[in-house]
Amino acid sequence: MSLKQQTYEILNVSRGKGDLSWWVDMLLIALISLNALALILETVEPIYQQHATFFYYFELVSVIIFSVEYVLRVWSANAAPEYRQPFTGNLRYALTPLALIDLLAVLPFYLPLLGFDFRIARTLRLFRLLRLFKISRYTKALHHISIVFRDKREELGISLTFTTLLLLLASTLMYYAEHEAQPEAFSSIPETMWWGIATLTTVGYGDVYPVTALGKLLGGIIAVIGIGLFALPTGILASGFSEELSKKEETACPHCGKDLAGGGDL
Repeated sequence: MSLKQQTYEILNVSRGKGDLSWWVDMLLIALISLNALALILETVEPIYQQHATFFYYFELVSVIIFSVEYVLRVWSANAAPEYRQPFTGNLRYALTPLALIDLLAVLPFYLPLLGFDFRIARTLRLFRLLRLFKISRYTKALHHISIVFRDKREELGISLTFTTLLLLLASTLMYYAEHEAQPEAFSSIPETMWWGIATLTTVGYGDVYPVTALGKLLGGIIAVIGIGLFALPTGILASGFSEELSKKEETACPHCGKDLAGGGDL
């Protein structure tokens, strides 16, 4: 086995507990989790001021590890059949969603070094949160979630489009019903959309509400419609999960639970 093939096998999700690939997986999962915790603690000013040096060096070590991981993943991508072509295969892998997440997770650290405006770089540090999505490589549940979203993207797209149209219609009707009575609260259709979102999602903050008879009637109808409307994506996703689990049960051994098709998560 070549060095590139060995690197590919180590960085891929382990197929057995206790081997080198498994330990690398556990190390990366732990590091990703600690990075998320560090990002949260950095927003607590007293903690950050007291341990600023620690946070800096922890970020530095994390970026080095994630950068080496990213480079090795791109370099060893040719070991996979779908990326076997030199250079073009590496480039195609680098443009995959997970590889882009790996890149964006470390990019904010390097931007100030390249001469970018530090204020912009600080905003882009939010991309550090993308390190959490790297865990999806090692969790089968997240893998199934991505499959469900991919298979149900058309139905979810239709549901989102219908929701957007209803939001626009509800906000327009409420604007004309309440504008004269409450010109400040319902000053324009875009401003009224805040009320529409709060009502359709049944949150109802109460900061903006109708006072006219027509407005109250419309508000009641829209609130009831919102209950059923936001149940649509839930039903679509529930159906998708049920189908995905059924497929898994059909291809699994009834005695040991292993995949009969011989596949696995890469």
